Amino acid sequence: MRLKNRIGILAVCGLIWAGSPAVLAQDTIAVPSGQPVTLLEVIQEDQGETGLTMRFRFVAPGIARKGGSISFDQAEADMMYLCEVFALDWIDKSALQPQQIIVSLSDQPIEFGEPDPEITQFFEAFHRNGHTCEWEGL
Repeated sequence: MRLKNRIGILAVCGLIWAGSPAVLAQDTIAVPSGQPVTLLEVIQEDQGETGLTMRFRFVAPGIARKGGSISFDQAEADMMYLCEVFALDWIDKSALQPQQIIVSLSDQPIEFGEPDPEITQFFEAFHRNGHTCEWEGL
């Protein structure tokens, strides 16, 4: 079993974001493409060879293969934005120093690590460089 810490959005987010408005699962986050995006969860993966990894999982219905209107290029720009604006702010307000930041979008909620061929999912891996995210190009 892979060990990871799920950081409960509804219970903990307000504490970690002290001084900032808490983002709850139903809150829409504005992204460059204009699609509605909501935070599903933040997962802290145990330290491994590469160090701490933080996963920021979002629901973005606009990327759906059926009925969606957002291209991968648009979603890619949204993921960079979510890393730099959302994830880095979240990390700055926590005591965590991840070596890797993973931003994922799915067109509907899905359990972490569960494949579902009916659900569109995009993932990007980044590392922090000051106040920006750099794509790792995996």
